[in-house]
Amino acid sequence: MKKILFFIHDLGPGGAEKVLVNLVNNLDPEKFQVTVMALIGGGVNEQFLKPHVRYQTCFSRMVRGHTHLLKMFSPQQLHRRFIEEKYDIEVSYLEGPAARIVSGCPYPDTKLVSWIHVEQHTHAVAAQAFRSYEESKRCYEKFHQTVCVSDYVRRDFQSLYPSVAPVDVLYNTNETNQILEKKKEPVEKGIFRDGEIRLCGVGKLMPNKRFDMLLRIHNRLKKQGYPVHTYLLGDGSERGKLEAYVQEQMLQESVTFLGYQTNPYKYVAGCDLFVCASVAEGFSTAATEALIVGTAVCTVEVSGMKEMLGEHNEYGIVTESSEEALYVEIKRLLDTPQLLSYYKQQACLRGKAFCTENTVRAAEEVFYKR
Repeated sequence: MKKILFFIHDLGPGGAEKVLVNLVNNLDPEKFQVTVMALIGGGVNEQFLKPHVRYQTCFSRMVRGHTHLLKMFSPQQLHRRFIEEKYDIEVSYLEGPAARIVSGCPYPDTKLVSWIHVEQHTHAVAAQAFRSYEESKRCYEKFHQTVCVSDYVRRDFQSLYPSVAPVDVLYNTNETNQILEKKKEPVEKGIFRDGEIRLCGVGKLMPNKRFDMLLRIHNRLKKQGYPVHTYLLGDGSERGKLEAYVQEQMLQESVTFLGYQTNPYKYVAGCDLFVCASVAEGFSTAATEALIVGTAVCTVEVSGMKEMLGEHNEYGIVTESSEEALYVEIKRLLDTPQLLSYYKQQACLRGKAFCTENTVRAAEEVFYKR
């Protein structure tokens, strides 16, 4: 049995945090003794870890300035402070502080795996959690294996760290059967109304998700007489600003903030179209889940979307990353009901590719490589 540690910044409400929980819950307990360690405790996804997964935290809550504080110590010092046990495999899950700490592992026979989730584009962005780009390069070179969640992320990472090898692509783990069961749960009375075309966006209400763009598109469609209703699932720092825009434009009757939901699937399944306007993604968990529940997807081009939906929009629509382009494609779908219906069918078909068994098996194979 392999003793394996997954080190992550926190288990908050993000997609990467959710898919880590999915992965560790489904790793074969006969093959792996799993520990998840979070730098910061208190994340909402902690509650979903199965009992056989051991969970530890370094700090019970967020410590102001902790990123700068960590840079005062070397990776070796941090590893010695936080990771007291010896493991067969240590995985830094998400780029940044976790990678810096795990790279300080002193045991030559411990396999180190770095799991990269988002494109970073520049040395400055990639090195934010490190003392310098040169230190980040030294840290990443210490890993025996690097995993990226999409080919787009892999190409971006290798452009920044060409000396790091080998680099594999593994798609995120989703609890497919659980999602399909949960989508059947009834939605609260009054949430959905007959005669409306339902759009949804899912994720942290943060600037990089560009929900403000989705709301402006919604506003344009309403003014043109389309009976659209937009549902936003998630919470975050932008919520107040988004709610203020809705009130200013008098859209309260056609925009619903559902907040963070432990079962978003029943809402997404009840919508006609999932929309992603993000500046950056890794391999969007929310978009993958929309496909699994059979909701059509329209997205700007960010990491992983063409891999997910096809180079030629076989399974959903990928458009250039601009508000006008996204508006045009959403409007085209609303004007062509048969096209929207087609992409709902294609979503169901594509969703089958992301079954839990396939992604977990691929991860287990990486862990057994040496």
